[in-house]
Amino acid sequence: MAAEVLSEHDISVSVYDAMPSLARKFLMAGKSGLNISRNEPIDAFTARYLRRDPRLDQALRDFGPMDVAVWMRGLGIAVHQGSSRRLFPVQMKASPLLRAWLGRLAQAGVSFHLKTRWVGWADNGSLLFETPEGTMSVNADATILALGGGSWRRLGSDGRWADMLRGQGVTTSSFEPSNGGFLVAWSDVMKERFAGSPVKATVLSTANGVVSQGEWVVTKSGMEGGGVYDVSQDLRDEIAQRGSACLTIDLLPTRSEDEVVQRLQRPRGTQSMSNHLRKKLGLTGVKAALLRECASPSVFNQPDLLANCIKALPLTINATAPIDAAISTAGGVPWAELNEDFMLHQCPGLYCAGEMIDWDAPTGGYLLTGCLALGRAVGRRAQLSLVQHGP
Repeated sequence: MAAEVLSEHDISVSVYDAMPSLARKFLMAGKSGLNISRNEPIDAFTARYLRRDPRLDQALRDFGPMDVAVWMRGLGIAVHQGSSRRLFPVQMKASPLLRAWLGRLAQAGVSFHLKTRWVGWADNGSLLFETPEGTMSVNADATILALGGGSWRRLGSDGRWADMLRGQGVTTSSFEPSNGGFLVAWSDVMKERFAGSPVKATVLSTANGVVSQGEWVVTKSGMEGGGVYDVSQDLRDEIAQRGSACLTIDLLPTRSEDEVVQRLQRPRGTQSMSNHLRKKLGLTGVKAALLRECASPSVFNQPDLLANCIKALPLTINATAPIDAAISTAGGVPWAELNEDFMLHQCPGLYCAGEMIDWDAPTGGYLLTGCLALGRAVGRRAQLSLVQHGP
């Protein structure tokens, strides 16, 4: 995005990427349909971002969800809006959009250099890169870093840049997993029979009252998925403070507790408790397994206590899943290290964009739109600086 803005103003742009091909994390995001943005009022949209800053808010207002849609159409990619107002390319893939985008950038004169990893600076201030042919130095009038966070190392975002910036006097925040899973000490039965099972139509609540209604998935080591990601910030904070967290699950959010009690009080005769739960409440499969997993055996003979567990099932979260498995990370370059132009105070001429800045956003189009908007904002600021002050 930064390269696009700069090339539109006849500025020579080179893009260096450590990986053998471009935009690997963008393509990974597209494996699930490339939810690139969400059509909602801009105030509601910006409110979803954590660790916000006026510079991020302004970037999103300058290039928000509808601007993303216009940009996609300009690349020949039709836009599809889902039932939850999420925006996707109509092909539901990232590759056609990426091909069109890279083609337009190449036509505008942007050059791409692959297998070229930035490793710091030479004594004379030039940029140093490792390439298959050896070390290469490059002089630039402005440098924009868009190096990603600290997850999905195999796609290129390994966070190694933090040490290099600290060497220049830049303070960085430790990376934390965001939009990631959590570890739960499931029983062997839960691991073997229900790992991979989606859990639909539940409500998750944290101790602080943060609520999520999204779908999530049981994994062998715990839980993951959109519903969990929506409460991940709160769970992460509670784990940091207490060493663990408590998540409350409403297994039947469309039924009141009184209704659940009444249905459970109906005679079950010779039926097993499993059949009773299935016939009276439709509670089967992974939901019934969760109830068995987390509720005390003694409550199954007491309808009022059992109803309370069904409506507020306590689940202990032991830890966050490993950071490399997280969709995104918080941490990186704090906003205080950047001036109004997104330039590092300690490194004149060096700008930062995207997930390497310490902001945090949920999935559902917010992450990608935030990166696109910040890329455009940084590119615009670098372009104005070059025009006003010259190389």
